[in-house]
Amino acid sequence: MPSACAGVMQDLAKCIAESKCIKEEKRSIEECVKRVDECNALRYTYAECKRGQVNMRSRIQGSKGY
Repeated sequence: MPSACAGVMQDLAKCIAESKCIKEEKRSIEECVKRVDECNALRYTYAECKRGQVNMRSRIQGSKGY
């Protein structure tokens, strides 16, 4: 179960690391996580995945996929 969201987390980390916030503006990761708009879809997908881990209904039915 802990590795269910690992793929989304890796993609989110890669997206943030390649964003212009880190590359051009040289800001910290913590600042860029909140500011990067180009990774919002991945951030939403990751949040839904983590939420699904504690939701008993989705634990029984399985994740919606990624």
